[in-house]
Amino acid sequence: MTVHGPDRSSLTRFAWLSIAAAVTTIGLKTAAYLITGSVGLLSDALESIVNLVGSLMALAMLTVAARPPDDNHAYGHSKAEYFSSVTEGVLILVAAGSIGVAAVRRLVTPQPLEQVGLGLAVSIVAALVNLAVALVLLRVGKRCRSISLEANAHHLLTDVSTSAGVVVGVGLVVVTGLERIDPIVALIVAGNIVWSGIRIVRASVWGLMDTALPAEEQRILQDVLARHVQTGVQYHALRTRRSGARRFVSLHVLVPGLWTVEAGHQLLERVEIDVRDALPDTIVLTHLEPRDGVMAGDQVSQD
Repeated sequence: MTVHGPDRSSLTRFAWLSIAAAVTTIGLKTAAYLITGSVGLLSDALESIVNLVGSLMALAMLTVAARPPDDNHAYGHSKAEYFSSVTEGVLILVAAGSIGVAAVRRLVTPQPLEQVGLGLAVSIVAALVNLAVALVLLRVGKRCRSISLEANAHHLLTDVSTSAGVVVGVGLVVVTGLERIDPIVALIVAGNIVWSGIRIVRASVWGLMDTALPAEEQRILQDVLARHVQTGVQYHALRTRRSGARRFVSLHVLVPGLWTVEAGHQLLERVEIDVRDALPDTIVLTHLEPRDGVMAGDQVSQD
């Protein structure tokens, strides 16, 4: 499936896919916990509950982000996605705390595990479901620059690694007979979840702070602008930022004072088109100035 341009209403179907996966894995992992009594598998089930809440939040925010610009939101609603990813990151940290508490209790009072083979088989099926959905969400999220879907995908991938660690830990309990391995694995899982939550929250905060475009995209932009620098033509006051799926670029273009307004306008049109071709979904704001009118201290790019 291909999603084109700024029309992002179709992205909500991927949020529904994530919700379906979360509901399925919650059922499977809860069953695995009830079968075995493993606190490691319980931690895995708790993380899937966070997945479900995060997916519901992503669905709500993707719906908002897909709304067209209006009088009060002239640049659209794409920043709504950051609220989803921040919420999911915070929920991940809460889940990690709950897992840690349960693990410490079990570490103090170890308990034997039951029907380990069946419980692990159920957990492995749940992990495979999460892996398949995560790969789909990650591919679509990167292609459409959806921070909500990317955050959801990374959370699911963390869930998969969590499940793998839990399966190994429970297997070691069976092989060695050391019951405390189970809560120790759960504590390791909690630490991994904390790191995932911190990364998601940090990325969301950077987006809300209108951080400049990444270095790679900055290089692409500079290459495009360099093609338009000619005798008497320069640019300065270049600023960039990202808001959700959209990029924003603004700059002043300096031309010889003897140019006509029409000639300057045509140049700006070519610059804007080339920037949008190189960096899709970019809003380009240009301002035309006579070259002799550049303010002292402004940084001017020229060949």
